[in-house]
Amino acid sequence: MRPDQKGQPGKRELTVGSTVRIQRVGEEHRLVVERLAQLERHDLSEFRGYTPSPDGLYAFERLPLFFSEPDRRVYLIHQDSTLAGFTMTRRLADGATSIGGFFVVRALRRNGVGQRAALELLRSQPGRWAIAFQEENAGAARFWRGFATAAVGSAWTEERRPVPGKPEIPPDTWLLLDTRDLLG
Repeated sequence: MRPDQKGQPGKRELTVGSTVRIQRVGEEHRLVVERLAQLERHDLSEFRGYTPSPDGLYAFERLPLFFSEPDRRVYLIHQDSTLAGFTMTRRLADGATSIGGFFVVRALRRNGVGQRAALELLRSQPGRWAIAFQEENAGAARFWRGFATAAVGSAWTEERRPVPGKPEIPPDTWLLLDTRDLLG
């Protein structure tokens, strides 16, 4: 086990003084994001029925849009010098910013990395936010509701919206919040 690890081998704990940061990236980091996206797709396969193609890869048709469209952004998440995950945002027609994907590697989950990265993301773009998740993904539902409360107290709302073009999939849950006056 490395000196910066505690607990079980391969599990990194967030320690006092650890830094969690997001890094906006472009095309030069696309391969890294694509690799992490394979892990994210695997996690979501339990809830969305994703299966790999014959070459062993999961499809992620929207991913290239986050590198080519000006209202979409991609960020890597780091804990200290360790790559921890990625997140993607896009501007919605109503002007709110949506989190189009949020992934933290399993070894770094449930120790504050995700919450700190999400808070940094919201602080980087104060305004209205719309965060969608699948209700059947209990871990995501618990994380995002807890996060919204930590970020803005009770100043958030929740609604269900159908997934466009996919009537066979249960509606997404959307959390709506505004961070302009609430995040320090």
